[in-house]
Amino acid sequence: MMKRLLTLVLALMLAGPLAAQNGPLRLTITDGVIEPITFAVPTFQAETGNAGQLANDISRLVAQDLSGTGLFREVPATAFISQVSSFAQPIAFADWRAINSQALITGAVSVSGNQLVVKFRLFDIFSGSELGQGQQLVGTVEGWRRIAHKVADAAYSRVTGEGGYFDSRVVFVSESGPKDNRQKRLAIMDYDGANLQYLTDSSAIVLAPRFSPSGDRVLYTSFESGFPRINVLNVANVGRQQLQTAPGEMAFSPRFSRDGRQVIYSLSNGGNTDIYRSDLATGQFTQLTSAPSIETAPSFSPDGSQIVFESDRSGTQQLYVMNANGGEARRISFGVGRYGTPVWSPRGDLIAFTKQNAGRFHIGVMRTDGSEERLLTSSFLDEGPTWSPNGRVVMFSRETQGAGGVSSVYSVDVSGRNLKPVPVQGGSSDPSWGPLQP
Repeated sequence: MMKRLLTLVLALMLAGPLAAQNGPLRLTITDGVIEPITFAVPTFQAETGNAGQLANDISRLVAQDLSGTGLFREVPATAFISQVSSFAQPIAFADWRAINSQALITGAVSVSGNQLVVKFRLFDIFSGSELGQGQQLVGTVEGWRRIAHKVADAAYSRVTGEGGYFDSRVVFVSESGPKDNRQKRLAIMDYDGANLQYLTDSSAIVLAPRFSPSGDRVLYTSFESGFPRINVLNVANVGRQQLQTAPGEMAFSPRFSRDGRQVIYSLSNGGNTDIYRSDLATGQFTQLTSAPSIETAPSFSPDGSQIVFESDRSGTQQLYVMNANGGEARRISFGVGRYGTPVWSPRGDLIAFTKQNAGRFHIGVMRTDGSEERLLTSSFLDEGPTWSPNGRVVMFSRETQGAGGVSSVYSVDVSGRNLKPVPVQGGSSDPSWGPLQP
């Protein structure tokens, strides 16, 4: 029986099938995709007279989300044989099959006052069936982008079997001014750079914002007092408070525990830098490392049982993993160069990191035991990786060379494919990718 296969590459080997003509459409992702899935998104139907522009905008954003992954390729409307004139009409599968569209997304939009209702369906063209059940989403007119992202997330998940990441936000450092007098403030945006909002002003240097697992709070380091101190900011009302940490000169590089109740961070005291953990409710702290070296950039494993961090205890900057309660650490980085800013994948299978070697900076990933190291990028200065909610994409900072160099946020697939900038107005650095929004 003839089958349609999507070739997937993992170490140059075939990994899995896409779908058969008599079976459901399914993309099994392991690594770089050679042939993306083709899909079509006819303009969603406007079911009320005032919904025409929103119907067009929503269907276009759904297509952009999917195409932007590198896993999907849109069939242009100029190739369409069939037209979708109503949401309920039967699908002429042969017409879509003739233009080699493997998937079809149809939808309808209605507006009543400020309420927006979007219905959508996803079809597997070659099996001639609907994938899952049709769905209806309700929101506000102003929130149309979120609804479009949710539609794209649903389509992505039904085809790949993975969670989506489009309806998510990123907190980062917004930068302006010359390189020798850079003004920095915290900002938040959608994953694609839209809906930019500022969370702080530029009166004090801010560094290392980190989303909480629930996306309602942000940790960051501020130099407002002249020394680095860790603050906790409530995203909804922009209220903030200083984190109660162990006594010391400087506290920095914070990150939430997976349940959001504790914070791990670095504390510099008396010329020594170690990793500590503080309870947000009680302020009680625990010292996790004690070595005559610099221990920093800690990150919890998804199950909260382990911590990966960077240390120069071996003489150069390397990555180590230890129990979440401290104790003996084992080194996991052994390649040529220096390693830093590790962060555990939400899937638990990989650790992303920054690597410096031979005058170049790289974003890379490795297994949690240090094996299968793979460099995803290379430039004058790439640093600070952060994971998408589904562990498929890594976002990071890239700075250009020279006195006029600027920082920008980029993203890359975990396979090293689909490297692209995130469109943000002005300079941007140090992103932290939040969870899917509720």
